Amino acid sequence: MASKRKLDFIDSELEEIKQNNLYRKLRYGKAQGAHITINGKKLLNLCSNDYLGIPITKISFKQLQSSSRLVSGNDESYKKLEDTLAKHKSQQNSLIYPTGYMANLGVISSIAKKGDIIFSDELNHASIIESCKLSDAKVSIYKHNDMEDLQKKLKQKGKNKFVITEGIFSMDGDFSLLKQITEISEKAKAIIIIDDAHGDFVIGKDGKGTPDHFNVTKKIDLYISSLSKGLGSFGGYVASQNNVIDLCINKSKSFIYTSALPSFLIEHSLKRFESNREKQKKKLEKNTTRLSKGLEQIGYEINSSTHIIPIIIGSEKSAMDFGEFLFSNGVFAQPIRYPTVPKNQARLRISVTAWLTSADIENTLEIFERAYLKFVN
Repeated sequence: MASKRKLDFIDSELEEIKQNNLYRKLRYGKAQGAHITINGKKLLNLCSNDYLGIPITKISFKQLQSSSRLVSGNDESYKKLEDTLAKHKSQQNSLIYPTGYMANLGVISSIAKKGDIIFSDELNHASIIESCKLSDAKVSIYKHNDMEDLQKKLKQKGKNKFVITEGIFSMDGDFSLLKQITEISEKAKAIIIIDDAHGDFVIGKDGKGTPDHFNVTKKIDLYISSLSKGLGSFGGYVASQNNVIDLCINKSKSFIYTSALPSFLIEHSLKRFESNREKQKKKLEKNTTRLSKGLEQIGYEINSSTHIIPIIIGSEKSAMDFGEFLFSNGVFAQPIRYPTVPKNQARLRISVTAWLTSADIENTLEIFERAYLKFVN
């Protein structure tokens, strides 16, 4: 009982979270294709990051390595996938991490150090923000996609300068201004790092990502990405020149001090990479266009041209009510609230996938039209 009293302060903190409409709780469900079943209720799933919806392949389970890769967990399948990913990104080498979050934490904190300076877009993902803090480098935040602000801030002195941006921003669905960023960064002799988790395998020729879309592939010094979004598998990776990968193997704590991904997931990623991704990519593009245009016709303000479509609601309470209405009508689109997005910019983040059929999209639009009449108009 004594230990319980010591932790009573947590109750007041939870109560404050609830009063601000920021309380989160887990919903257990089973995802299958375009749908998710929660408490026996089947809903259209507009929250999945499995953008390409590559048809499910059979996974052959093997003995788990049960060790870090530097001990006995480095299954030979890693070599093939890392070579494939390096070629995919036109880089010398790559290194797989258990997650994209761990890749950001491990890579950025390994290569940037005290005396260096990192220039980071203000809307970068939490994993980038945390990794910058871990690095001991000075961090300078530039306004979102504001090239004038970036250019001004790059005048600051640092032993090494790093510019870090996402390719497609995960909550707004907009592209980073990569063409301008690379031009400005090159003039300042800054190292360019891109987290392309939401563009990889989905954007550009053969899904090579956002830099390919903007024709700046050769100007990117270091890629960090995910295997669990466009590819629909699991894990994260970095692709760069050999010395960067060697440094990560020797310094990156989130690589060194954790168990290796099971080999069956590595082989699963390879199978998905080698599948007919182009067919799924075209279907995703078609679904994105239809859903975006349909929402605009209803009256929603759509500022994204990608498969991530945010609908800004405003207050956290209104977003929760909006989400519950959708849920009760068969659509699962989780409200996104502070601190993931700024206060009073709560939204529904719609993730379009190739899993959706034309009938799914028409049904979605019909429900969103009813929601618009109830909450917006």
